[in-house]
Amino acid sequence: MQFFLCFLFTLVFSASKLFETDAQFCPRKNPDGESTMTEETKPGLIVFDLDYTLWPFWVDTHVSPPFTLKSNGKVFDSTGDQVKYYPEVPAVLQQLHNEGYKLGIASRTGSIEDGKELMKLFDWKKYFEFSEIYPGKKTNHFSRFHEKSKLPYSEMLFFDDEHRNIVDVSKLGVTCILVENGVTKKVLQEGLEAFAKNKRKGNC
Repeated sequence: MQFFLCFLFTLVFSASKLFETDAQFCPRKNPDGESTMTEETKPGLIVFDLDYTLWPFWVDTHVSPPFTLKSNGKVFDSTGDQVKYYPEVPAVLQQLHNEGYKLGIASRTGSIEDGKELMKLFDWKKYFEFSEIYPGKKTNHFSRFHEKSKLPYSEMLFFDDEHRNIVDVSKLGVTCILVENGVTKKVLQEGLEAFAKNKRKGNC
């Protein structure tokens, strides 16, 4: 009997440690089944590229300034074509803003003012605390983020559509996500979970 009680106690204790481990290493789920980040695994800064990440074009070649914001809220270029962003981007930016994340833009376009103007017309500037828009390697942009935010690179999450940028910036210790068809809620969630996984590895 004593042996059985000892065995039962060991079994219960082991199970409790297993669940404790699961709670520590698995992303929490909200009632809708989506993962949510704890404060310890949230990025200190989330950075987005512009071209083919937030909008489906190269701002320096595929659209023609000046741009006009119509009364219906739509933006058009000088040829009369509507300038569109990826459909889920406004909701993604609003979600991150509501949840208190710091956001940044890292673009290597040569059309600096056009990029800034579209962000203004799309009413996105209110979401971004940091903005680095100019030609050059993205590592230069992140060096400025590091300097301005005082955050280590390991606290940053980056979304970009170009593999070369992902390779360069990841070497700094930034968690990087290759975007293939624009930023969506699903892509965002995958990025947050990848960051949390890397953060937990770094704490081991």
